[in-house]
Amino acid sequence: MPEMLRFCGQRFQVHKRADKTCDSVDKTGGLRLRHTVHLQGLRCDGSGHGGCEAGCLMFWRESWLKRPADGHVPATRPATSFGVSSGCTERDVERAAVVDAGEQIFRCQMTQLKAFTQALRWWDVRQYVRDVLTNNVPIGTIARAFLFAAFRSLLAHGRGYRLLVSFYEWVQARRGGTPFPLRSGTCDKTPTAVLGLEPGELVRVKSYPEILGTLDRDNRNRGLRFDPELVKYCGGIYRVIKRVRRILDEKTGKMLEFSNPCIVLQDVFCKAETTKWRLFCPRNTWIYWREIWLERVAKPEAPPRSVGDGTAAPHVHVS
Repeated sequence: MPEMLRFCGQRFQVHKRADKTCDSVDKTGGLRLRHTVHLQGLRCDGSGHGGCEAGCLMFWRESWLKRPADGHVPATRPATSFGVSSGCTERDVERAAVVDAGEQIFRCQMTQLKAFTQALRWWDVRQYVRDVLTNNVPIGTIARAFLFAAFRSLLAHGRGYRLLVSFYEWVQARRGGTPFPLRSGTCDKTPTAVLGLEPGELVRVKSYPEILGTLDRDNRNRGLRFDPELVKYCGGIYRVIKRVRRILDEKTGKMLEFSNPCIVLQDVFCKAETTKWRLFCPRNTWIYWREIWLERVAKPEAPPRSVGDGTAAPHVHVS
């Protein structure tokens, strides 16, 4: 993509192997990739796609990368790093990103996701082995995710829903865990709030019961769904990265404008631990928050929480 060109010739750390990802186009579950990685912090800035603010973590083929032979890091991208020898020019890459400028329709890695992936069944055990061996997902985390999936299945096919959920809440309260994340809101008309949050401000995510009071029966507030993946962040203090007003529809490539701006928080992303049929997607998709789900923190009561895994990863040089 055009947004990737400026990174050519520079050195970055491998964040995770992108051996799989979630199907955000057709919502079928997981997708399998090969010979692909995510690089630390390299998110699309939307400059070649109409100013899309989704901030997707980009996919990098291993054939585009090489291990650095020494510690030298070029200050700028060499002029010969991308050109005639590759069979296309930078201008070709830029033009390929735009399908219809007038209608604001674009093409990117996310809209073309199905073109470079294959279906991945959730019961394929090999993916979880790779999660442990290559992406450093703790075995305990995988075990808890499978226990939760089994519990959700039990709720769907068994009896005693309230008793089982009460037992779950009792256990989680005793161990300081996340409350049951599949509750539903009850609002007929969802409320809104305008805080005018700006990048750099500290906010506290409200408690789960408070947020449930702002959701309809589909767990949406003004159309934005509060996903179970968000529950683990309730009560935490985080820093505002930016306000998001426009993103691409990954199925159609059309630019979508948010009627109510959303907030993105630092180190807060989907970890795919409670998602159905697509566990442990390494894409680290940003989570969007309504301002009514947040409250300002004048002075930090504790350091902002970080959910990074803190594991070391190799460096690569973008060819």
